[in-house]
Parts: sequence; C-alpha cells; structure tokens
Amino acid sequence: MKAPEHCAHYAGRVIKGVNAQALTPLWMVEKLRRGGIRSIDPVVDVTNYVMLELGQPMHAFDLANLSERIEVRLASEGETLVLLDGQEITLKDDSLVIADAEKVLALAGVMGGQGSGVSASTTDVFLESAYFNPISIAGRARSFGLHTDSSHRFERGVDYELQVKAVQRASALLTQICGGELGPVVEITEAEHLPQAKQIRLRQARVEQLLGFAMSAEQIQEVMLRLGMQIEAIAAGEWHVLAPSYRFDVEIEEDLIEELGRIYGYSNLPTRMPDMSMQVQKISEDQLAASRIADCLVDLDYQEAITYSFVDPKIQSLLDPEVTPLALANPISAELSVMRTTLWAGLLKAVQHNQNRQQNRIRFFEMGHRFIVSESGMTEQNVLAGAVTGPLREEAWADGKQAVDFYDVKGDLEMILGLAGGDVSCQFEAANHPSLHPGQCCSIVKGGQKIGYLGALHPKVQQELSLDGPIYLFELQLSGVLSGGKASFSEVSKFPEVRRDLAVIVDQDVAAGLLLQGVERVAGELLKNVTLFDVYEGASLGNGKKSLAMGLTLQHASRTLNDSEVNSLIDSVVSFLKQEFNATLRD
Repeated sequence: MKAPEHCAHYAGRVIKGVNAQALTPLWMVEKLRRGGIRSIDPVVDVTNYVMLELGQPMHAFDLANLSERIEVRLASEGETLVLLDGQEITLKDDSLVIADAEKVLALAGVMGGQGSGVSASTTDVFLESAYFNPISIAGRARSFGLHTDSSHRFERGVDYELQVKAVQRASALLTQICGGELGPVVEITEAEHLPQAKQIRLRQARVEQLLGFAMSAEQIQEVMLRLGMQIEAIAAGEWHVLAPSYRFDVEIEEDLIEELGRIYGYSNLPTRMPDMSMQVQKISEDQLAASRIADCLVDLDYQEAITYSFVDPKIQSLLDPEVTPLALANPISAELSVMRTTLWAGLLKAVQHNQNRQQNRIRFFEMGHRFIVSESGMTEQNVLAGAVTGPLREEAWADGKQAVDFYDVKGDLEMILGLAGGDVSCQFEAANHPSLHPGQCCSIVKGGQKIGYLGALHPKVQQELSLDGPIYLFELQLSGVLSGGKASFSEVSKFPEVRRDLAVIVDQDVAAGLLLQGVERVAGELLKNVTLFDVYEGASLGNGKKSLAMGLTLQHASRTLNDSEVNSLIDSVVSFLKQEFNATLRD
C-alpha cells in the first residue's frame, strides 16, 4: 500500500466462475429493502447485505477489468474517474483512491468506478474489504457532492479487525447464490497505522461521582464483561479496562461510565442534588450586563437576530475587503465557507431575506463574535452590531411616513452608550470605512479608544446585494459598550439655574460635538448642561459657513450666581470659541 496512514488494513479475494445472472434470494432482497437499499444484482446485493449485517462496507470489482495489481494511494491532481452513477469527477491530490497498474478504479470509501464494476457478463470477481482512517474519508464525499452508505460508515469509523471476516462472510453468501471457485484471502496490514487499543482506568469513586449513586464492584465488572470489555482489577475499586476493536468509540473513563449508566438504565438512576459549594460570581459595579443592552434595544423597537458565524466570502469581501477571513477546511456549502470578520455579513443577508418578502421596516441587532486573523494568530472579538432601514415608526394615521436617518440611529446608540454611566464620554468622529457611505460614516470613540463604526451602507455595496435603502449599520466592541463608571451621588442644588444662549458662526467642517466638548471644558463645574438646539446654513452666512446655536445652563451648588459671574464665564467661552474654532457671534 502506498498510503498506509490512510488505509492500514486491506483484504481481498478472487472468486472465479461466478454466475452474475443468478437471482438474489427473496429473503435477501426483502432485508435490503427494509434497510433502505434496493436490489441491483446478486454480487452487489451480497456486499450491501454484509455491510448491513456486520457494518463493514465492501466493494466488488470485475476481475477482467483489472490490470496486474491493486493499490491504495492518493490521486494525482487532475486524474478523472467515472463513478458507478455515471458522474465524472476530477480528483484532487488529497483524494484517496483504489487503483490498478494503469488507472483509478474507485474513490476509496465512497463509490466504485463504472469501468471496473460488475455486470451481467461478469464471471470473475475480486472482493475487497478495507479499513480507512475516518479522517481520510471525512468530507471527501461531500466535496464531490456525494453521500453514500459506505462514506456514511467510513466517516464514523468501522471495526479495524473486521475486514477478513467480512470477506469470508461475503464469499460464503456469493458462492451459495452464484457459485464459483474461491481463491485465497489476501491480507495486508500496517500495524503501526492501525488504532491502538489502550487500557482505560476505571474508578468506582468516579462512577459514583458522575452517576450519583454507589454502584457495586460486582455490578461494574458484570456490565463491562457483558459489553465485551476485558477488565482487570488493579486495586480495591479500580480496574484496567480494554475495549474490543468494534468499540472504537470508547476512549476515556467517562465513556465507560456512560455505558454503565446506559445498561443500568437512565430511568433507574437516582435523583440527587449535587453536593458542591456554590460561589456567587462577583459583578463589578462599573460593568453593565449584556442583557441590559439587549433589553434596551428591544425597548427601542429592535429585534435580536442570530446569524451564522460562517458567511459567504463574496459578501465578506464587499464589507471588509482589507481583511483576509479564515477559510473553513470543511464548509457546509460554498456560501458559508469563511468565518465572519464583521456581523454585518449575516445581518445584511437577514435584511435581504426580509425585503424579498415585502418587509420594508427592519431594525435588527446582534451580539456575537467576529474572527480576526493576524500575524499572531486568530482572535475572537465580541461585538454589538445592527442594521436599520425603512420607516422610523410603524405606519399610522398620524405618522409612519418619515424614513429613518443617520441621526435616529445615532440617538439609539447614544442611549445605549449612556446606560453604563460614568464620566467617560463618547465622541462620534467623521471617518471612512470601505463599506460605508463616505459622507455618512463616523467612528465611535470612548475614553480615547475607537470602539466601532456607524454609517449608511455604501451605495455600491447596496447595489451588489440588491438591497433597498438607505440602510444604516453600526458595529461596536461589546467590551467598550459595557464598561462604565460606578454610581455616585451628588446633592441637587437648591439655587436657581441661569440659562444663556449663544449662536456662533463657524466653518462647515467644524464638528458640533468637538465644539460642545470645548465649551464643557472651559465652563467648568458651573456648567450643568449644554444643548445644541439649532443648526443653520444659508447664503446670508457666507460660503462654507454655518450657525450653531447652543443653550448653556449654569448653576452653583451653594449659592445664587450673580450677573458678573455669568457674564465672565460666557466671555471666556466666546473667547475660547474664537481662538479654537475661529467662531464669531451671530448677530
């Protein structure tokens, strides 16, 4: 064998003078039918029957179509094979095949080839039975769009000592039905590549701990022997157990204990509360629970979505073209073949699905992991993401026609970010993102750290995905959303507030948020609140100018403010705005 690590045990036998036109006995046809397999011809029926009887898939070749020898090897890239169902496949260099000296005969563990299969004219048969490493077979059938009874069993593992017995059983049935002269059984074994049975330590104390009651040593030994296990006592209440080859699924002590529970009867196991000390998990006062975020978004009329962690690589490249995603080795389908680097990939598929079903008002959010590959390896980041489109509110006689816009979604995020409390403020700063609209995109900064993005989906991406828009997206690192500050108390002042309004003219590219932050910094402790209540742009202001009107609420904790104090503070604010932003007071 050229690939012993993939096929460590191979057995075969030649049977000459077979009457392939004989009829399969009715009892065998009926048993095959009840097993979900249709009768084809006596040779194939015998191999299928042995597979059902013993669990060992087999294959029969027409000896006349074989050349010189049989070998198990990996295919060469580009080799082709016409399968028994007539489908022609192009093999890959990791495809395990059965071949002779000239050609490929079968896709190992999956399906035989059309050119070497038995037919009504077959007189000489070569029966094969093999043990294939489950890892070598897993996913190979699916990669060619196939799923057979053989691949189903080989992927899950078969008894590595069953091959010769299966050949002998099939030979006896075949000669009984079709006649023929039996040749010797040829067997090749690569022992170092076969699974190695290992002793498993079984402890009576561990059995009691997991099953919840004390099973006697006699019961344990009896059950193990009934299951075909070899059991040897090594101490009081301890044994070494060796599982038979057909129980290759038994590898650790817990597997043995599971068998004890199964044979004893799950319904017979006593009910007992676990005897363990429970420690209450500490919750930091400055940390917000993720469920609180979810509840708030639901209150804001969002619906929680749960999407796949693996996504379509085409959508992934549209949304995050600068990042190479982690490709799955064995994907469910081509459309779910890479790990997401952004939750937008799944959310936009959900939006597309709903819009295709005449649902025009969509407000989704999701909390989940994204997977980022870097030079140091793969990291998982827990994020909060959302997708919003359609009317701002449900349709009603007095409302429902106003479409959601950037500032509506921004307001929702400000409410979410404010839940954690504390003195750390969040800023929305103009930014660029490859999948967001250049004029409607901002980064979200908290405590000097960028934690996410908000913006409208780029029109080109929207067109590629055939979506109706505009669609607004956000994605934030959940750790940044949940971190806040400890609650604190400050006494409410008994003294009156003073309200002063300022309207200043600044350049259009001046961000109102930065201007308000500057006002808060200069005004100091006397400033209780500052609100932007008007934005105006017009020809009367001049090209490239805008007017920002803000209301400043001032208050002292222990006395009434006098006019001179208020005027002095307002003068300081005006002076700062002029120096920092070249702002002038509007007449």
